Amino acid sequence: MLTLEDFPAGKDHWSSIRLADNPRVEKWVNLYRGVQSNKFADLLVRKKRFDEIIQTHLQMRGMPRELVFIPMIESEYLPQAVSPASAVGLWQFMGPTAEHWGLRLDPFVDERRDPVRATEAALDYFSYLHQRFGGSWYLAAAAFNAGPGRLERVLLRHAADKEWDDALFWEIDEYLPRETREYVPKMIAVARLAREVAPRESQQSYITPYRYDNIFVPGGTALLSVADALGVDLESILALNPHLTRRVTPPNEMHAVRVPVGTGAVAVAGLSGSLPLVRADD
Repeated sequence: MLTLEDFPAGKDHWSSIRLADNPRVEKWVNLYRGVQSNKFADLLVRKKRFDEIIQTHLQMRGMPRELVFIPMIESEYLPQAVSPASAVGLWQFMGPTAEHWGLRLDPFVDERRDPVRATEAALDYFSYLHQRFGGSWYLAAAAFNAGPGRLERVLLRHAADKEWDDALFWEIDEYLPRETREYVPKMIAVARLAREVAPRESQQSYITPYRYDNIFVPGGTALLSVADALGVDLESILALNPHLTRRVTPPNEMHAVRVPVGTGAVAVAGLSGSLPLVRADD
């Protein structure tokens, strides 16, 4: 599993999003500094769980590091989050969009809940939106929230003769849904504030980065059996495998199960008496 340490020191692999000044951005900055300051600090702590995964994939692609804050807006960094509209996971994919971008959705697996696979799909989608909307990350973020078709209709109706760039977002935002009007200002605000606010040090030790070993087990293997083989509680295995929605691997196929990093060999040894297993690097 790649981490940020795999990239050469001193080499900038990042692009960035311009953090514009705007009254609506300032509204969110003031809100997160004020009445929602405790919540914002808590979210920065929760972000630590998935920081390495998301930032590594962003750096691999040369994408803006500010996109790490999209799951804060979408799901508050909760892989099991489900919206009233049935969007699911860290990145809040709807079912058809998730399947279009290669995520598996079936009675046993929902990769929208998988922090790794959902991040890969979300960044594929963001890359596409960035290219489709003139290289503007503001418009790409608006399209991620509202849908590319809806944004394109607004642009063609109200800005057909204008360059599609970041500045255009502020010109057409009044024609967008209310949630989308606030989405980009919120993204900018949290990225700005995160530079200023250090996560609460007293809570750092409770946040375990999302790291794991993969083992491959036969279809129908219960996650409880994996936990028992390791002598750990079931919750620690469920936390690494939120996409296995029935707490069992899909039938009739070898399937990966994630176990705490450094325990893959122990898991294989503990289960080898009853199951044909394979340990594999992710």
